[in-house]
Amino acid sequence: MLDTYGRSYVQPIIRRTGDFLLKRGLKADHVTVIAFLIGISASFLVYGEKPIWGVIVLWLSGFLDAVDGSMARQSKTSSSWGTVLDVTFDRIVECGIIIALAIRHPDPAILFLLLLLAISIIVTMTVFLTVGAVSQKPSYKSFYYQPGLAERTEGFILFSLMVLFQPHLKFWTIIFLIVELATGLQRLLEARRILKD
Repeated sequence: MLDTYGRSYVQPIIRRTGDFLLKRGLKADHVTVIAFLIGISASFLVYGEKPIWGVIVLWLSGFLDAVDGSMARQSKTSSSWGTVLDVTFDRIVECGIIIALAIRHPDPAILFLLLLLAISIIVTMTVFLTVGAVSQKPSYKSFYYQPGLAERTEGFILFSLMVLFQPHLKFWTIIFLIVELATGLQRLLEARRILKD
């Protein structure tokens, strides 16, 4: 939701950063890989009991993840391969955070909730990507970007809360799970409407 409705407020910063990196000779795919490596390092920081640094690094990777797409559109180098890399790396970064938390908190109840969260993310992303692939609706991205209650920013906020407030990990994981399930249902209902038109 925040990505869809709040992007216009941060887009000037994203665009200026993209311009700066393009002038330094970097390409969108380079920034995609850099964002991925930074994002993966967040899981190691979370595992190493440096939650604040883990969250800072996670958000930096998320910012660069927005910049790479903007760079591709600015330089007219958007590609299907770039989209595949971007979406795949995003999921690996999310999995890294879940795995780091699971290793740090081997309590069966927490592990079960983290497993359910991972499954809910898989289901929600399956709906999102499938609708994007089969929908003919226009989008400024390389495929139809289906809005939802939980988009990338909401995910980062909830992951941050899970990491920063680990004594309450069960609570924040349940909240994240509920938000993901609501988003999946929302996107499924929207898919039924737009694909029947």
